[in-house]
Amino acid sequence: MWAISTACRFSSDIFTSSGGRSLPCRKAAALDSSSVPSMEGASALAAVFEPVSPPTTFEETVERLGTAIRVGLLPPGSRLPPERELAEQLGIARSTLRQALTTLVQSGHLISLRGRTGGTFVSAAPPLGSGKLRADWRDVLDARVAIECGAAVLAAERGRHEAFARMEELVEAMDAAGEFEAYRVADVRFHITLAEATGAARLVAAMTQVQGEMTELISVIPHPETVLEHANDEHRTLLTALRAADACEAAGILRAHLRGTEHIIAGLAPST
Repeated sequence: MWAISTACRFSSDIFTSSGGRSLPCRKAAALDSSSVPSMEGASALAAVFEPVSPPTTFEETVERLGTAIRVGLLPPGSRLPPERELAEQLGIARSTLRQALTTLVQSGHLISLRGRTGGTFVSAAPPLGSGKLRADWRDVLDARVAIECGAAVLAAERGRHEAFARMEELVEAMDAAGEFEAYRVADVRFHITLAEATGAARLVAAMTQVQGEMTELISVIPHPETVLEHANDEHRTLLTALRAADACEAAGILRAHLRGTEHIIAGLAPST
């Protein structure tokens, strides 16, 4: 139980690094003077532009910017810093930043304009959130962490190798998937097979239920190919830990894996 609670700890802080420490504040990049937030929001806004910690740089960038927009730290009509400057401040590659900005454009949080007066701006009317992102989305994520990390510990301890072989086949299926729908089918089966590896029927039922709820949430967020590739690499690493019967390592890998989706949904979901 110690391994589960330690490796799978759930953090609800929106402006912290992946290590859990509070981000120090420094001067944020300048926005349009007409849309600079009030002083009481200045320190929180500064935290938005602090360097992002790997390995979830894409996901955490989506969460940081999406949350800042939803709570008004980046008000409607405000212009984000130039791409090069923003990438340097966040400490991420420009390609990663472009993916995060594209996700927020697709979700309706940002708009991108070209030309001499162009740039990336906060939408005049940022979305309130899809009905599919229900008010209890964080409850779903909490349940997922408890169920999946617990399953990883038991699966590592009990070592049902026939289940591990099926999981490896599903990893290969995700690699070969040409579209997200096919990837997601294999992904769901991978996580349910993880529960089956424990030999606990009730845990399989709980995993199946939470995967259904996650499919509802995941269906409304973008899925860049590089992010899916990274997620599947984590599947492989998890499988290695399971086969090595390293319960603590398996739980830690899976918790980091779940954190990526958590960051994206936290950035796009409506405020509660």
